[in-house]
Order: sequence, then C-alpha cells, then structure tokens
Amino acid sequence: MTRLLIVCLLCTPVLAWWLYKPVRILAPGLVPGVTCVDATFCLDDTARLPEAAALYERAADYVSAVAGTIKHRPRAVFCATETCFRAFGFEHSKARAVGVSGIVISPRGWDRFYLRHELIHHLQAERLGVIAQLRAPAWFTEGMAYALSGTNAELEEPWNSYRAEFDAWYERIGSGALWTAARVL
Repeated sequence: MTRLLIVCLLCTPVLAWWLYKPVRILAPGLVPGVTCVDATFCLDDTARLPEAAALYERAADYVSAVAGTIKHRPRAVFCATETCFRAFGFEHSKARAVGVSGIVISPRGWDRFYLRHELIHHLQAERLGVIAQLRAPAWFTEGMAYALSGTNAELEEPWNSYRAEFDAWYERIGSGALWTAARVL
C-alpha cells in the first residue's frame, strides 16, 4: 500500500504535465523550443527578448498605475509561434494568464492591450486569490480586464456588456475602493 502511494505521488506531476498543459507555466524551460532567459522571461525566439522585455515592463507599469501594484510580477512566456502557444494548452486566445503562476502570449498577442489584459487577470488572482477570482462574476473579471487595459475597441458580446457593467460599477465605487468592493462580489 505504501509503495502504491509513493508511485502515485511520483506520477502526479508527470500526469499533470501531460493532461493539464497550462501547468507547464511552472517549468516552461522544459517545453521544447522554449528558452527561459531569467525567472521572468521565456521565449521561443530569444532574438525578440528586447521587444518582449519592453512590452512587459510598459504593460506592468501601466497596470500598477491604473489597478494597483503587482506584488509579484508573473513569469511571461512570449511565443513567436503557434506551436509554442499550443504546447501550453491554448489555441484561440491571444494571451492567457494562469492564476498567479504566469502568462503565455501567442504570436498574435504581442500587443500592449493583450498583455495589460492578462496582467490585470494576474493582479485579480493575486489580490483576491485564484479561487475567488474564478468564482467572481464574469462582468467583473473580464469587464475589468477590458476596461482597465486601455482599449476602446468595440468588443463582441458578451465582452462589451461586461466592460460596460464593470465601468458602471467602478464609477459607483470609485478607484480607491476597487479591491475592497471586489472582495464582496
């Protein structure tokens, strides 16, 4: 019985790596073709590091200014290829935040608005906790990410309605009460 338990415990990380690909954000350097240049930046095209670093720094500074300081800046994997992005289990989005563990950016997501959007999701997980963020209403999580990312682009539904609902709520509570009010949603 003890041996079975030990085998199960040893196999769990391997199964998680294989079955739930977003967990790969915890060790992106093990993904074929991805190089981590430090604890924050991983890329599948290291020649683009200056571009990725500048984009990340500007986006993180912007989010800290409009939504609150990011205490622990997340690891970011900048994928220049769809193969890289799919290796983390994603296909259709332009970028994805994985709780407080990190962000994966697709080749279509190398843009300040997408990175700001995902950093706001990271900040939500950091301030509210991952479970509370997942349980929060979509109008809050997605509406906040769209509203505070600085894009005024017309969005498809339901995203446009979520942004409008967040904007109305945010106007009522004010920026100073953002995180206190968010905790009771």
